[in-house]
Amino acid sequence: MQVLIVGDVMLGRGVNQALDQKPPEFPWGNTLPLLQGVDGSICNLECVVSDRGEPWSEYEKAFHFQSAAKNIAVLTAARINAVSIANNHVLDYGQDALLEMLEILDRAGIAHSGAGANLAQASQIARFQIHGWRIGLLAFTDNEPPWEATAQRPGTLYVPVALQDQRALNLLDIIRRRTDLDILIVSAHWGSNWGYTPPKEHIRFAHALIDAGADIVFGHSSHVFRGIEIYKDRPILYSTGNFVDDYAIDSIERNDQSFMFVVDLDNDGPVRLRLYPTMIDFCQARLARETEAQAIGAKMQKLCATLGTSARWEKEQQLLEISVRQMQSTRQL
Repeated sequence: MQVLIVGDVMLGRGVNQALDQKPPEFPWGNTLPLLQGVDGSICNLECVVSDRGEPWSEYEKAFHFQSAAKNIAVLTAARINAVSIANNHVLDYGQDALLEMLEILDRAGIAHSGAGANLAQASQIARFQIHGWRIGLLAFTDNEPPWEATAQRPGTLYVPVALQDQRALNLLDIIRRRTDLDILIVSAHWGSNWGYTPPKEHIRFAHALIDAGADIVFGHSSHVFRGIEIYKDRPILYSTGNFVDDYAIDSIERNDQSFMFVVDLDNDGPVRLRLYPTMIDFCQARLARETEAQAIGAKMQKLCATLGTSARWEKEQQLLEISVRQMQSTRQL
C-alpha cells in the first residue's frame, strides 16, 4: 500500500485568482497523475477554504490566505484523502470561516485533523480507510498560540514543542491510546520559517512521537524541505516544504523546491520512501526536470546524511529512494 504526502498546499491569493479562470486540476500541474495513481494522499492545507469571514485583525498579521469554497474541488480532483488544518492560516478569516471549512471538508469526504469547533474536536484523530487499511491522521501546531482551541472556543490543537508541557503530554497520550488503526501519521506544523536543519527540540519531540506510537511524522512550516531521519524503523519527515503556492522565491533557500513523498507500507509499517522532486511555477506544481531533479535530490541526500539516513538516486525514475527496513510480509486484504 502507498500513501503520498506533500507539504503546504496554499490555495489563496494568486492561486485563488487563477482558479477563477482555470479548472480545479490546475494547481497540481503534471503531478496530478501521480496523486491520482497512488492508494492515498495527504497534505497540509495552508489556507482556509471558505466564502465567509473577514481578515484576522485582533493583532497584526502579515498574510491572510483564503480560497473560495468552490475550490474544495481542487482537493477532490487530486483525490486527497485527508488534510492537516493545524497551522498558522486556518483562522486567517476568523472562526466562522473555519467552521464553514469543516463542513465543506466533511461534505467532500476529506478527513481533517488539527482544528475544530472546540478542543475535543481539534484533538481528534482523523480516521479514514484506504483499500481496507485503517489510517489515522493527528495534527498539531506550535504556531499562533492565541488560536488555541478551548472547551468553548474554536481553534487549533496548539501544542508547544516542549516535552514537559502538559499539552505535549496530552498529545502523547492521544497517540498511545490509538485503537483500531493500522497506520498513524502525526502532522506537525512547527517552528519558524526557513532553515534546512531541524532544531534539536524538534528531533527530541519527533522521537517522543514515535516512541508513543506514531508510524510517520509529517512536518511542515519552514517553507523548505529538511532531511529525513529513520528512527526505530519509522520515518520522520522534519519538513516537507511547499507544494502549491504563489510565494516569492527565495534565491538561496529555494522555497519553490520540494518532493512528493511516497511511503510504501506493509502490515508491519513503513518499508520504503520514494521522493519525486518537484518545483512550483506560477501557482502550479510540477515534476522537476532532469537537471533540476538531480540538484534537488543531491541537496536532500546531503541533508539526510546529516541525520544518518542514506538516500539513493534512481536516475531512470528520477527519484530518491530511502529504505526504512526490509519488507517482512504482504498485507492480505
